[in-house]
Amino acid sequence: MKKKIAIVAGGNSGEREISLKSAAVVKANLDPKKFEGYIIDIHHHDWIYIDEKKKKRSIDKNDFTIKLNNRKIKFDVVFIAIHGTPGEDGKLQGYFDLLGIPYTSCGQVTSALTFNKSYTNKVVSAFGVKTSKSVHLFKTNIINIKRILNEVTLPCFVKPNNGGSSVGMSKVKKEKDLKPAIVKAFKEDNEVLVEEFAQGTEITCGVFRSKGNLIVFPITEIVSKKEFFDYEAKYSAGKSEEITPARISTQTEAECKATSCLIYNKLNCKGVVRIDYIVTSKGISFLEVNTVPGLSEMSIIPQQAKSMGFSIDKLFTMIIEEALLTA
Repeated sequence: MKKKIAIVAGGNSGEREISLKSAAVVKANLDPKKFEGYIIDIHHHDWIYIDEKKKKRSIDKNDFTIKLNNRKIKFDVVFIAIHGTPGEDGKLQGYFDLLGIPYTSCGQVTSALTFNKSYTNKVVSAFGVKTSKSVHLFKTNIINIKRILNEVTLPCFVKPNNGGSSVGMSKVKKEKDLKPAIVKAFKEDNEVLVEEFAQGTEITCGVFRSKGNLIVFPITEIVSKKEFFDYEAKYSAGKSEEITPARISTQTEAECKATSCLIYNKLNCKGVVRIDYIVTSKGISFLEVNTVPGLSEMSIIPQQAKSMGFSIDKLFTMIIEEALLTA
């Protein structure tokens, strides 16, 4: 019997539209001999499935089921495709844990930790991995520019501490621009990270586990045609170049892959995770962990899988089967 897969998508953040595109790619590439896919759009209190007749069906949140043709549909696995809250920050993971439904991403604790950039930096740094200097601000703080610049030198990046796709992010070169950038970031989140700029080449490495084996994808080099890899550069055609495999030395490649495996294992990651770095003259420096990376046609993980010789449908099958295996 085919496994019923709930592909949860949407979410409540600025990454909502990207998430819906990722979900459509997942559904279109599920093995039809093994799986039946159902896209569940989660947006605040509205949890909706749209049936073949375009009729909206509400999800019963008591047991995460839907009624179709007078029968109750129970899901075997949840494929989490929500970038941002509540799919990447541990909230849905805790809910599915309570219901005993397996899912394809990291667990609740790992998801909550990695969604918080500042706390992740501190933990990853404890593993011996190089990170950039940063200052963690809360909305209740009084913004003291002089104190921030005593900790972090210009230029620097200012970004929401929780979130992704570079929404609300700014590169600041002058002191007078720092406060407006912080105010902009606070519009997206109650916490802000001010992080020292590191000159170098941005690279990213995908990792996932299948049948007990850790699989590391070819590394991708990101060349933004804008000043940095912001939302527009990530999701607008022609605004960035993503080169797989990256044009880096074999030594840097080995260091990046070994570090990615270390982080994946130490943080107890599950499913496909993408880890970003900057290559500087002193080696690689950690940027962030993406526990629900994009899966749309323009996203990096599908590119890396293709470069490795994995078809996208094979990748999704492996991800789902691993979730079932480790449930």
